[in-house]
Amino acid sequence: MARGIAQKCPACGKGHMFRSFLKVADTCKHCGEELHHHRADDAPPYFTMFIVGHIVVPGVLVMEKLWHPPLAVHFSVWTIATLALTFALMPAVKGAIVGLQWALKMHGFDYAARREGE
Repeated sequence: MARGIAQKCPACGKGHMFRSFLKVADTCKHCGEELHHHRADDAPPYFTMFIVGHIVVPGVLVMEKLWHPPLAVHFSVWTIATLALTFALMPAVKGAIVGLQWALKMHGFDYAARREGE
């Protein structure tokens, strides 16, 4: 999972996991590990919302309690903070999910089981 958070190949830790912002590469260019059969689906957005919500909501409450800013300030600050955190965390969270699937040999990462089925 740590290699996934770093957006590196879960097998070798050197090649890039993504070919674009959130598009997982078909294979690792360094070691040739096939990554195309991952099934991250809705887990990365869910976990990202969970993390961002646990950062933003306390921030809103603390800011309101300490400074009582106008609603427009809250809207500006927390909209930007929410978007920035979401875009910053989403690739790392998706990488961690793909890394976990690789480590647990889920969704086609178990080559021994695939060979037996052939």
